[in-house]
Amino acid sequence: MKKFVLIILLPITFIFGCMKKKTVDLIVFNAKIYTVDSLFSTAEAVAIAQGKFVAAGTTDEILHRFKADKMLDLKGKTVYPGFIDAHSHFYGYGLFAQRIDLTATTSFEEILDIVKKWADENPEGWIIGRGWDQNKWKQTEYPDNQLLNELFPDRPVMLTRVDGHAVLVNNKALEISGLKLNENKKFAIFKKDRFTGILLDNAADIVKDAANHPADEEIVRALKVAQEECFKSGLTTICDAGQKVRFIEIMDKLQQKGELKIRIYAMLDPEDESVRFINEKGIFRTGRLTVRAIKLYADGALGSRGACLLMPYSDMPETKGSILFSNDFYSKYCEVAYASNYQVCMHAIGDSANRFALTLFAGFLKTSNDRRWRIEHAQVINEADFGMFGKYNIIPSVQFVHAVSDMGWAEKRLGSKRLQNAYAYKKLMSQNGWIPYGSDFPVEEVNPLPGFYAAVFRKNFNGEPEGGFLPENAISRQEALKAMTIWAAKACFEENDRGSIESGKAADFVVMDTDLLNADEKQIRQAKVLKTFVGGEEVFSEQLNH
Repeated sequence: MKKFVLIILLPITFIFGCMKKKTVDLIVFNAKIYTVDSLFSTAEAVAIAQGKFVAAGTTDEILHRFKADKMLDLKGKTVYPGFIDAHSHFYGYGLFAQRIDLTATTSFEEILDIVKKWADENPEGWIIGRGWDQNKWKQTEYPDNQLLNELFPDRPVMLTRVDGHAVLVNNKALEISGLKLNENKKFAIFKKDRFTGILLDNAADIVKDAANHPADEEIVRALKVAQEECFKSGLTTICDAGQKVRFIEIMDKLQQKGELKIRIYAMLDPEDESVRFINEKGIFRTGRLTVRAIKLYADGALGSRGACLLMPYSDMPETKGSILFSNDFYSKYCEVAYASNYQVCMHAIGDSANRFALTLFAGFLKTSNDRRWRIEHAQVINEADFGMFGKYNIIPSVQFVHAVSDMGWAEKRLGSKRLQNAYAYKKLMSQNGWIPYGSDFPVEEVNPLPGFYAAVFRKNFNGEPEGGFLPENAISRQEALKAMTIWAAKACFEENDRGSIESGKAADFVVMDTDLLNADEKQIRQAKVLKTFVGGEEVFSEQLNH
């Protein structure tokens, strides 16, 4: 009798055990989920526990295996891994949001009106604005500081161009900064021996340093403003491309207190304090913050003609730009990075600057490697140099949206022949088989969708031009989505922790009202982020913000 009972009870116990559901923190179901795993598979539901994805599958499978107090029925909405911006200026965006916004201006006269109004409302301190672009004006020449000197003889003014590589300053700002024009002539614009107020790159940085001395409270406010905008756009991780140790330490403290939830991959500025940080801490990781890169600049920007070209500018044949620093400067920081297994991330726009960066990197990397040194922007490449990206596994870290932002004047700067190897994202992607995308905000929008759209259709977010700009370098929708998720994570050595919806990875994801892989062009331009999650925690909800 005992044997009979045992035989009957064992199967019942086994069946009961199989039916028992595992408790998790959150179940998301009735969705279309692009996991962006190695097979680019889709799912309908996902289970999340302790901030990580546990499993993905059909709605029936997940609801059969798991239970949770928090259940999110998405009613057919689309889910993607949290978007990752591989190149941005996170703190800079937050700081810019507290300055005079000049991005929509169409003339210097309009700028003066805006600046005068702001100055009346804020009667003390520096007058600082950002965002003007002379290429959008009827008169596309640089502005002049004569009127600024008349309006503000005793108050410093600094107005930064949209790309951040040129500033317009008045005489008072120049005086306070201590900048010596005779020692910085190649970074200053003159007309008939008279200084116009325009400074480029290295000289501009001297005035920026004089103008910007934020208190900790202002830094905290800037970081929180930037985080809010990122979450609205579905960004869960950002790469801050060039930052001081002081600001990184404040980011770390805010994250530890739970006030800054966004994940940050920070590139250090090239300065002695950064070297001390690297030597003392090595690769620094907390789960929310990673520091393992140093940011260098080879040249300036194409729009301000600071990009370094092999041959002169087509619209200004007396100049071809220049490399910003000495060979010793670049070698010093590359040596520090190489010894500590840090990335070097080199800004390079012009074909001469890209050749310089590629050659410099090759001298350190020697052969195939997994150090993932990056060239930021890789905007204009000489035909003979593309192969160096693949040979030395150098990552072209690009901004798809720059192509369509610059298309109105790029040919004027470069001529038609050089233009064929500019913004060549498909060609660059072929070198290593993958490519990361960053927006470069605040130069461009925080929203990554204009970049996705530009990558696929080679058009701006107004749907222009018909047929696309240099359409032979368009990439597929899958590739564009990977560029802002798993490939962006890989560019930061984070692909095992985030960038796709897979078991064990951080539960960072975004819910949208649009299927980007199948929607038509107009639908993509109208797409909205509905919810953003970091580590399984909802950090933005469209419904809660209306």
